[in-house]
Amino acid sequence: SAKGVSAGTEKIAPRLDVVSSELRDLRRRLQDSEGQLAVAKVQIQRTQEILRYSARYRIPADLASAIYDIALSEGIDPVIGFRLVKIESNFQPRALSSASAMGYTQLRLTTARFYEPGLSTDQIYQQDVNLRIGFRFLRDLMNKYDDNAELALVAYNRGPARVQAILDQGGDPSNGYAQAVLQGVHLKR
Repeated sequence: SAKGVSAGTEKIAPRLDVVSSELRDLRRRLQDSEGQLAVAKVQIQRTQEILRYSARYRIPADLASAIYDIALSEGIDPVIGFRLVKIESNFQPRALSSASAMGYTQLRLTTARFYEPGLSTDQIYQQDVNLRIGFRFLRDLMNKYDDNAELALVAYNRGPARVQAILDQGGDPSNGYAQAVLQGVHLKR
C-alpha cells in the first residue's frame, strides 16, 4: 500500500540500556588505550634515560639498565646511583679497595652480610646483588639522616658509626666525598 512503510527503511530508536552499555564499553576501551599509551611513554622514557647514561659514562646498556632500575627500586635517584658507582668503582665489577670493599658500590663484607646474612664474597661481586645492597644501604642512610644526601653519602663513605661519633662531638664529618658524588647533581628538596 502507498501508506505502508517498508520494513527495510523503518527507523527503530535504540534502546537506552543498549546505548548505555556501548558507551561504557567504548569508555573502558579508551581508558585501556590511554593506560597502554602511558605505559609505552614510560618505557620509552626509561630507554632514553638508560641510553643517555650508557653514552655519558661509556658503559654497556645492560649495566646502565641495571643501575637505573635497581636505583629506582631501592628509592635512590638514578643520577646519584650512577655517580656513586662512578666514584666508588669507576664501573669496574671486580673493584677491590685497600679496605676490602668490593664491586660496583664498594661493599664491605660486614655491610653486605647485614643485609643478606651468609652472603659469600663471590655473591657480593654479582652485579645485581652488589647494586641492590649498595643502594639499599644508601637509602637506609638517607632515611637515618632525613634525606640529607650529603650526610648520607659521607656516612656511606666513612661509615655511619664514625660519622655519628664526629657529629656527637660537634664536628663536621665532611671529607669531600659527598661533593664528589653530587658534582653536577641538582637535588630535589
